[in-house]
Amino acid sequence: MDNYIFELSDKVTRQSVSYNNRYGIKIAADLYLPKDFDKSQKHSAIIVGAPYGGVKEQGPGIYAQNMAEHGFVALTFDPSYNGYSGGEPRHLSSPDLFVEDFSAAVDYLGTRPFVDRDKIGVIGICGSGGFGISAAQVDRRIKAVATVSMYDIARVAAKGFMDSLTEDERNNILDTVAEQRYAEFEGNEPVLTPRGAPIGFDDNTDPIGREFGEFYSTTRGYHPNSISQFTMTSSMSFMNFPLLTHIKSISPRPILFVIGEHAHSRYFSEDAYKLAAEPKELYIVQKAGHVDLYDKTDLIPFDKLESFFTENLK
Repeated sequence: MDNYIFELSDKVTRQSVSYNNRYGIKIAADLYLPKDFDKSQKHSAIIVGAPYGGVKEQGPGIYAQNMAEHGFVALTFDPSYNGYSGGEPRHLSSPDLFVEDFSAAVDYLGTRPFVDRDKIGVIGICGSGGFGISAAQVDRRIKAVATVSMYDIARVAAKGFMDSLTEDERNNILDTVAEQRYAEFEGNEPVLTPRGAPIGFDDNTDPIGREFGEFYSTTRGYHPNSISQFTMTSSMSFMNFPLLTHIKSISPRPILFVIGEHAHSRYFSEDAYKLAAEPKELYIVQKAGHVDLYDKTDLIPFDKLESFFTENLK
C-alpha cells in the first residue's frame, strides 16, 4: 500500500518513476502532470523535497500535486536510504547525499523532452529547505528556490536547537558516535536516533516533539516509511559540513523563504534570509506554525508559490 495522506486530484496525473543519483542509488519518485498536459511542448518544472524524515506520500505530494494543478511539471522523491529509494543501511542521512538527491532530480527532469531544462525550480520543506538551498549553491541549473518551514539540519547537529549545544555536550555526542562506529564495523546493527515524532505524546510532551508527533504519529500524516529516525552515526557528517556557506552565490537567482508566524523554526529562515543576496523574500504565513505548512492547504500559500515560480521561471 502506498498510504498517501491526501486524495489524488482529478486535475492531475501521478506516475511512479525512478532514476539513479550519481552514487548509483536508485531514487523512487512521483511525477505529477496536469490532466490536460501537452507533452509536445516544453514546460517549467518544480522539484519538491521532503521534510527531514518525511517521504513523498506526505506533504511533498500535496505540494507537487498543487504545482501540477497550476500547470507545472512537478517531481517529488524519497531521499537516498529512505522511503522506497535504495541504499543500505536504511535510514542513513548525509548532507552530501541529500543535497545530491536534488541534483539527481534535475538530471531526470532536464532530460525529459517535455521539460525546459532552463526552467527548473525547487521547493524544499523543513530539512529539504536547507538541502535545496545547498544544491542551488553549486547546481546553477536550479533557477529559483523556495523554502517552507526551513530547518538547517547541519546547524542543529553542530550547535543544537537554538544553538544551545555546549562544547562538552558536542564532544560527548561525538564520543558516543565514535564508539557506535566501532560496534557497527564489527557487525552490529546500526542504532537509530530516538523518534523525532513521539508516539503516545500528551500535554506534558515537549511542545516541539508534540507538534511533530501530531503529524507523523497520527492518521493525519502517518506513513510506515516515515519513522522520524536516522542512524546515529549520520550526525557526524552533519556536524562537520555546513549547508549554507555559499548562499550568497545563488544570486541573481531568487530565493523565497516561507515561514509560519508561530513556527518554532522561523529563526532558520530569518537568519538565512539575512545571509542571502538579492533577490530574496521572506514571506510570513499568519497564524501558522512549523508543521501546519506540511499539509494544511488552507494555510499553505500556494498562490504565492505559483506566482513566484511563474515569474522566475519565465
